[in-house]
Amino acid sequence: MQKMLEKTPDILLSRGAKLEDEYKKVYPELAPLVKQCFLNTMDTTVKRLDDESFFVITGDIPAMWLRDSAAQVKPYIKYAGMDRELCQIIKGIIRKQAEMVCIDPYANAFNESANGAGHKDDTKLNDSVWERKYEVDSLCAPVYLSWQFWKDTGEADIFDEKYLEMLHNILKVFTTEQHHETSEYFFRRSDCVETDTLPMEGKGNPVVYTGMTWSGFRPSDDRCVYGYLIPANMMAVTALTYAEEICRTVYQNEELARNCQKLLTEIREGIERYGVVHHEKYGDIYAYETDGMGHHILMDDANSPSLLAIPYLGCKDASDEIYRNTRRFILSEDNPYFYTGTYARGIGSPHTPKGFIWHIGLTMQALTSADRDEILECLRMIAATHAGLNYMHESFNPENPEEFTRDWFAWANSIFAELLDQLSIQGFWS
Repeated sequence: MQKMLEKTPDILLSRGAKLEDEYKKVYPELAPLVKQCFLNTMDTTVKRLDDESFFVITGDIPAMWLRDSAAQVKPYIKYAGMDRELCQIIKGIIRKQAEMVCIDPYANAFNESANGAGHKDDTKLNDSVWERKYEVDSLCAPVYLSWQFWKDTGEADIFDEKYLEMLHNILKVFTTEQHHETSEYFFRRSDCVETDTLPMEGKGNPVVYTGMTWSGFRPSDDRCVYGYLIPANMMAVTALTYAEEICRTVYQNEELARNCQKLLTEIREGIERYGVVHHEKYGDIYAYETDGMGHHILMDDANSPSLLAIPYLGCKDASDEIYRNTRRFILSEDNPYFYTGTYARGIGSPHTPKGFIWHIGLTMQALTSADRDEILECLRMIAATHAGLNYMHESFNPENPEEFTRDWFAWANSIFAELLDQLSIQGFWS
């Protein structure tokens, strides 16, 4: 890791130091992690470009994911109104995301410039694109980030003509992919694992119209088995709700606002009609994926958007009955990607070795819990599994935490720091 910005905003340095001091008193085992995880994104992944926009790498991969970059800086938004430098950085990130979506709304990750780096897949290539795996949540992430920034700071100048163009692109793609059979998008990769490419000549397995919008890949960047990814569609409903407000309030574009409202209603109705499955043990629960033809997958993946993350993403209240049923399912061994070991038990992913648990999954479990004992247990497991590096990892072996994937994964560090910061603000330790 190396520092990319000349100077970290003072407000973040101050908050990081305060958190470290607090955790030395309330949870000494986590004190060495809190400050450096809190600052990791800003210290090592954010780069100022010549046009005053900002490029955010994911950590050990030199590309900017729309999803990851939004999640990486989310914990800083609440402090942006107190620090002009930080405010300008987040504005520059939002501007860069809007530019990227306008370059190719089907891409998930981008290069710093049109340098041709990245994957050379059988799809519509662009030198600015690192990878072109179409994921619904990639288009939701910039809307989430910008809406929350606007609400927390009152700064509306991020909503310029390029941002409006981005919204038009998002609506067009989401609407097109309600009828995926008419879409021109395809993706094929050679000499790879099966989950890295789409079947059926790059079009994915068949689906029928449900009102939901199709996704080629999951937030793990693994392909969808069935194209309607329920947590991503839930995120789309919330993103379109935010977009509707932005269109009506900021742009005063009633037609575009109505289009957002129409689309989110269709997707939401599709989720409730096709995405809910009755489980003999847990009652009605949300499927992870479906195709509208009676097929579905019951599981959850640690990557967000996940079913576990539904309240965190603002999609449903944690008290919602179907969510509570779903949560009991996914935090049990009935979820095929819930693993148990000597040092931890939690959610993993088919993207990483079988049996490996994700720190993002443990953190999300705590962020979506109102149970003090459950939160403390998640913190205990995290404290025991960072392999002495004082950073989060992508995944780890719960029998031997020194066996892990990715030692520099900024999203995992940021969301963990967000949890510790939130607990402090809420007075959890009082």
